[in-house]
Amino acid sequence: MTLQIDRGSYPEARTPWEEPAWRTAALDWLERELAVLGVGETGPRRVRLRPWSVIIRVEAERPVWFKAASPGSAFEPALAEALARWTPGQVLTPYAVDTARGWSLLPDGGPMLRSQPVDVRHWFEVLPQYAELQRGLVARAEELLALGVPDARVAALPLLFDATLDRNRSLSGEDRERLREFRPRLVAWCDELAEIGVPDSLDHADLHDGQILVAGAGRYTFFDWGDANVGHPFCSLLVALGRAADEHGAEVVTRLEDAYLEPWTAGGYALPELRRAAELARRLGQLTRAGSWGRLFPAAATIGDPERAAALLRMIE
Repeated sequence: MTLQIDRGSYPEARTPWEEPAWRTAALDWLERELAVLGVGETGPRRVRLRPWSVIIRVEAERPVWFKAASPGSAFEPALAEALARWTPGQVLTPYAVDTARGWSLLPDGGPMLRSQPVDVRHWFEVLPQYAELQRGLVARAEELLALGVPDARVAALPLLFDATLDRNRSLSGEDRERLREFRPRLVAWCDELAEIGVPDSLDHADLHDGQILVAGAGRYTFFDWGDANVGHPFCSLLVALGRAADEHGAEVVTRLEDAYLEPWTAGGYALPELRRAAELARRLGQLTRAGSWGRLFPAAATIGDPERAAALLRMIE
């Protein structure tokens, strides 16, 4: 079978694909699962290599996708399988998973939101649907942690900050000192956010229009959970609202944020306190984004250092 290799902006990043034994095992697993599904291939396989995943697109009447997650995101297949049970119709349901090796075989879920004509209406539909998904997972926080989803709960964020700061090799001495001086303020933000009382849930942590599929009129499917964590649900607004602002202008942000927050008022929270929680969570979301840049294949681990440093510094701007 012909393979087309795409290394994107990381031509020198080493992934397991370069290891013959790993590649043989992955392709053998893929072949077996495709045979079970009865997939008839119609074109070359497209291999997408990135420091955080290996993805193979199998051309067929409806494309099929193989994904190998990095060790730091090895929880993703188990999470995807659990979400398909817990939130049917809102996420992709894998055809097969190998949780020990971090492999998934996924269906084509339709067009990405990114491929649709630009229309802010989509975001007004997406964000409340995503909020309801998160609300439904609040009671499963411990189960999510048991699946290996990283712990970024509000109480854990100061320690996550310390670990991220200590391990980063690209920060200047001046920036490192600025961040150390900022730590008491971060702790105060965490205390205030905890006091508002919105419970931790699943945070996608990279929710943009390339991670959302259009399933039908007003219906959307969420996928690609490799950056996810168990944390404050409102941290998801950082990327989502940033992307919406890029597309439609900053003036839409307040209305979109309120559309996302409205389902949470069912928990007895007033909109003003939810807005304050969202403001704090969007700030702290920079920390969880920094943490997700640490989930790379070991041979590519230094690639994310500048991105982690930039995320930490944006938090204190």
